[in-house]
Amino acid sequence: MPASFIQANTNGRLHSAAEPSITPLNRGFLYGDAIYEVWRTYGGVVFGWEEHFQRLERSAAALHLALPWTRAVMLAEVARTVAAFRKATAFAGEVYIRLQVSRGAGPIGLDVALADEAEYVLLVQPCPENSAAVQRAGATLSIAHSLRRNPIASLSPAWKTGNYLNNILGLREARSRGADDVLMLNLAGEVTEASTSNVAFVRDGRVLTPPLGAGILEGITRGLLLRTIAPAAGVPVAETVLRPEELAGMSECFMLSSTKDLTPVGAIDHLKFKVGADTVTARLKAAFAQYARESAAAHPELKV
Repeated sequence: MPASFIQANTNGRLHSAAEPSITPLNRGFLYGDAIYEVWRTYGGVVFGWEEHFQRLERSAAALHLALPWTRAVMLAEVARTVAAFRKATAFAGEVYIRLQVSRGAGPIGLDVALADEAEYVLLVQPCPENSAAVQRAGATLSIAHSLRRNPIASLSPAWKTGNYLNNILGLREARSRGADDVLMLNLAGEVTEASTSNVAFVRDGRVLTPPLGAGILEGITRGLLLRTIAPAAGVPVAETVLRPEELAGMSECFMLSSTKDLTPVGAIDHLKFKVGADTVTARLKAAFAQYARESAAAHPELKV
């Protein structure tokens, strides 16, 4: 079995992700008419199952897409898919779980009435980890100049959809300058987020992160940081509008995502930030790890 093997589950059929599984008429393929969520495991337990599924339901409602499966049914399919992945690969570590739901297939045309019925694809692979270089020195970001984050009134970044061109093109620009990821600005020139992560900064021991109104995804890890992780660690945290010219006054920066929790950022273009064991970022990352362990112990029903 190749190391790159990804286990797929298309509408209940288990197969290698290398095999075709949907019709070319699928609207997710044709138009990006789809939504998705990503989970990871800690100790083999699915983390944030309810929070992610609730966000999937919010995205579905925003797209007027009916979900015909209950959470219990989908959790059983997740367990089947993870088990098949472990059997095929003998991999015993933490896994990444992606659920994509499309409106279905039908005659070519934009009208949603042409769709037949919703379809899903589950994908399971090893959970990605930060490289040793990123762990040591932090990731590098670059501010996008050629385009801005798509505005809420056009296609809200709060909807986790299959349309990712804005993020892809922003990341392409940042990578062309040698950065690991992009930092996107909105039409007002305010800081929003990275390509697949929320961002936060530290100034005078206080964590600052852009508000949802700036036009960002309502990240699960970001929400936990605001409501639970930072307060438990005794770190003050606030949502606030941030502009690029303010970043020079920040001592630390980090990204937040479900797969990699808190990732330190060492630089944004020419600006440098503190990275290391004696940082607020490291303190919060340790607090998050403790929270994840306790969550796994509290939810044996989510073991996969």
